[in-house]
Amino acid sequence: MHLVAVGGSDAGISAALRARELDPRAEVTVLVADRYPNFSICGIPYHVSGEVPDWRSLAHRTVGELEAAGLRLRLGTVARRIEVDDHRLVVTAPGGAEEVVAYDALVIGTGAVPVVPPIEGLTGPTPLGPRDAVHLLHTMGDTFDLLRTIEERAPRRAVIVGAGYIGVEMAEALTARGLAVTQLEQLSEVLPTLDPSLGALVREELAAHGVEVRTSTAVEGITSSGGALEVATRAASGERGRCRADVVLVVAGVRPETGLAAEAGARLGCRGAIAVDPLMRTGLPDVFAAGDCVVTHHRLLGETYLPLGTTAHKQGRVAGENALGGARRFAGSLGTQVVKVFEMAAARTGLRDVEARSAGLRSMTVAFEGDDHKAYYPGSHRVRMRTTGDTTSGRLLGVQLFGHRHAEVAKRIDIAAAAIFAGLSVEELSDLDLSYTPPLGSPWDLVQAGAQAWEREASSGLVGAD
Repeated sequence: MHLVAVGGSDAGISAALRARELDPRAEVTVLVADRYPNFSICGIPYHVSGEVPDWRSLAHRTVGELEAAGLRLRLGTVARRIEVDDHRLVVTAPGGAEEVVAYDALVIGTGAVPVVPPIEGLTGPTPLGPRDAVHLLHTMGDTFDLLRTIEERAPRRAVIVGAGYIGVEMAEALTARGLAVTQLEQLSEVLPTLDPSLGALVREELAAHGVEVRTSTAVEGITSSGGALEVATRAASGERGRCRADVVLVVAGVRPETGLAAEAGARLGCRGAIAVDPLMRTGLPDVFAAGDCVVTHHRLLGETYLPLGTTAHKQGRVAGENALGGARRFAGSLGTQVVKVFEMAAARTGLRDVEARSAGLRSMTVAFEGDDHKAYYPGSHRVRMRTTGDTTSGRLLGVQLFGHRHAEVAKRIDIAAAAIFAGLSVEELSDLDLSYTPPLGSPWDLVQAGAQAWEREASSGLVGAD
């Protein structure tokens, strides 16, 4: 049995390791386009900030550890074409020579690539790039390019285009490096995967640490002159402006990298991602796919696209098992996320009200604020939360949290994620047997108190308000 995994990030490596766990006799080859297999892309902002000084620390496992697990790594090897009928893969080796790799089963884990917005200066025959101190950020190579700019040019002013998860993390990272940061977001609030009322709190935290945040602001162009950069903007009001910068970082999201699969005849689904079933099968014989290049089966929404590292690990494990003849199913995602923003943390799981209603559900969202532990014990922090439930069935649909980074925001969102995964009602959250001691919690944990606030409002027949 020869399993070939294309891609050396979360999905590809997880598939390869799972196959070796199940069958130590299996031959497993992983094709890695660069020379950085199994690196934590999510850790890049913390290397840029200096909190993780050695970039090698971002590797989940070293090359030696992966090889000791029985994986054959082919670094600097790019998959060009799948010959489906012959079970062969045409690749370009590091020296540029074309080779053919035969497989019995194939797992495609090509991931995603950064979205390049239609901004003048980023597109066209000679787009601005790292040589001009204009950067995308998605790979270790991108990271080294950005750090080279910082070290060689000693920039003082940075502009970040985009205020999603990576955008706000990089705002913190560049601030830690001593740069004055201006953050531009086209939508009306930062972190648009949160409700605006919580996104506003994230914006306030950014501003409190010196980040100039401009929301409802589109970027129209980026120009370079004499080593200086200028970013042309247009506000929602129509007012035009300009930002001067020494370095520009564009983090406007990602799109699935599907060329290899699509050219082989694989069907595409939501957002142009590879369509797979819950067994991670593509429909091509003995070809599986997983990670940021495939559609996401959401437990509440059905098919969507939610590129997350946690999801990629799970999907890759399923693909690796099934490539060896198994029948494991990907149980589905809830889009559970958490991000640290300076001294605060924001998290979400499941659906927001706007998403639930778009899916045809009768939903209501109720805001609540409480302490992370008993207030009489020193060091308590207030946490804001929003609970979304189905007013017809009472089912818990989603939870959002914002609070101090020491307020166990991540673990509390995990309670909500587990409850939604299990199909619990909002009322049943109060039945969970959660731990309590005054320095760490309350007899009714915060998520339970928020659920009870939702129940009270639902029983009164009122509609939850911001």
